[in-house]
Amino acid sequence: MSGPLRIANCSGFYGDRLSAAQEMVEGGPIDVLTGDWLAELTMLILWKGYQRDPTRGWAHTFLTQMEAVLGTCVDRGIKVVTNAGGLNPVGLADQIRALSDRLGLSVSVTHVEGDDLLPRIGELGAAGHPLDHLDTGQPLAEAKGEVVSANAYLGGWPIVEALSGGADVVICPRITDASLVVGPAAWHHGWSPNDWDALAGAVVAGHVIECGPQATGGNYAFFTEVPGVDYPGFPIAEVAQDGSSVITKHPGTGGEVSVGTVTAQLLYEIAGHEYPNTDVVARFDTIAVEQEAPDRVRISGTRGLPAPDQVKVCLNLLGGWRNSMTFVLTGLDIEEKAALTLRSLERAVGGTDRFDEFDARLIRSDKVDAPINVEATAQLRITVKDADPDTVGRSFSSAVTELALAGYPGLHLTAPPSGGSVYGVYWPALVPAGLVTPVTVHADGRRVEVPHTAHLAPGGSVPADREGFVDAGSDHAGGSLASGPTRHVPMGTIIGARSGDKGGNANVGLWARSAQAWDWLDTYLTLEHFRRLLPEADGLEIRRYAFPNLLALNFVVVGLLGEGVASSTRPDPQAKGLGEYLRSRMVDIPIDLLEYHTDPNRAAPIHTEE
Repeated sequence: MSGPLRIANCSGFYGDRLSAAQEMVEGGPIDVLTGDWLAELTMLILWKGYQRDPTRGWAHTFLTQMEAVLGTCVDRGIKVVTNAGGLNPVGLADQIRALSDRLGLSVSVTHVEGDDLLPRIGELGAAGHPLDHLDTGQPLAEAKGEVVSANAYLGGWPIVEALSGGADVVICPRITDASLVVGPAAWHHGWSPNDWDALAGAVVAGHVIECGPQATGGNYAFFTEVPGVDYPGFPIAEVAQDGSSVITKHPGTGGEVSVGTVTAQLLYEIAGHEYPNTDVVARFDTIAVEQEAPDRVRISGTRGLPAPDQVKVCLNLLGGWRNSMTFVLTGLDIEEKAALTLRSLERAVGGTDRFDEFDARLIRSDKVDAPINVEATAQLRITVKDADPDTVGRSFSSAVTELALAGYPGLHLTAPPSGGSVYGVYWPALVPAGLVTPVTVHADGRRVEVPHTAHLAPGGSVPADREGFVDAGSDHAGGSLASGPTRHVPMGTIIGARSGDKGGNANVGLWARSAQAWDWLDTYLTLEHFRRLLPEADGLEIRRYAFPNLLALNFVVVGLLGEGVASSTRPDPQAKGLGEYLRSRMVDIPIDLLEYHTDPNRAAPIHTEE
């Protein structure tokens, strides 16, 4: 049997800490250096860069990082696997080869292709694959705006082929985030495409470390308890032969790896109990999490199912043009000042119906009898969208500015007038797996097709231990501390949360740090109570999923973010703060439970699957 493979993350997004690659390579022993540079919005950003310069379309920060560590990686035999290739993996591969030549290194660079479906959209539609929107069901043919990118989420097997062929650096395009771990682990341990449980375990490990320091204390609900959280280290997944893993970090780095930090990341941007990946479906309802030692959390027990017979596709459309202007309102009569502004603005622009979309949001950050001026202010944010750039350009922002001396008392703006900017619309869809054929291009020019095997696998029936499992929640009776006299306090006093975006949907996971708190959370936070805590979701579909093995609930609010982060007019377009908002809401928590969680003699919370 092969020993665990140490896979380090050095990037959670395009723009993450530039020094992280060097920190991970020099901070301790690792076998693979990887990271995630691509998000749904990033593909649109890379497209814009590609339009300006067809040699780009990849994440340039990765190249900067490689200049600092490539020599050390070669010396120590550290493999590098990245999705920083974005829309132009061959372009980045050429850049790495040029870099290795400048550094006097001998480096075998392999890249992966096959994710780009943009040239095939017409062909797919004609063949009966209309690329319906995954959430709304709307056919792509009915969408407004030009499709500028369409990339299938590839899996880990092209990476296996690349590493088996001797690659030192593997440059990938749009692959699933977890595949950055699945591929190296499958290569190292010699897994087959139907080792579902092992593959599922690697997917979970990949999901935990894909966002970098979010697994080591970054964005963590209980951050005040985390030492060195001002500069947390990046995570490492030690993936074993059976797919289980230990999440850790280099000694002496900031932050911590705990059941809490790992659970928070497990809940990030998921939906139900089954987490579909291109190579396998990981059952998140089977995951067991245990604190093995300080800064070492073991993840085990993950079960896998055959992957779906369809592959997810990320499309980006040019939705049109947008512009935003923000009024500052101070002191008394905030509501009346906002109403006057909207009446005046409607007259000034010739009616709000001349725009495709007119969005006005009054953001009440003002306080009564504020001790300083700024704390007495609110903001009225106006966003307009239209297919015509002139409609939302200077004619709009100048009309706003012209109200400066003719509006409410104290009127001022946060920025001068400006032109509009183009915005994108995220469009998720599915295509049959058999229609997507990844190609691994080796350093010697060999092109090896690596077809998906999911559609050839036997169909996955519901396992016996899943029969009767209801995703909508449980009828948990509650424990002894989940009843009795209560106190009106913020829910976050005892409950953690992590939230984010999946296209136009917002996801928020909430977890308890003890079995007693889980009894209360599962009993109290029904769909009805969740709606009460989040009034802005009124009229939207909300899905509730219970994860007793993680002492957690996950809620998906469908459509809260509109057409995705690039198009959303919400002040928090990625729902990053949604979880913390919910933690701040006042609820009635049993006094005995509060006292239990504030008892200084209580041992640090550790939970495992029962």
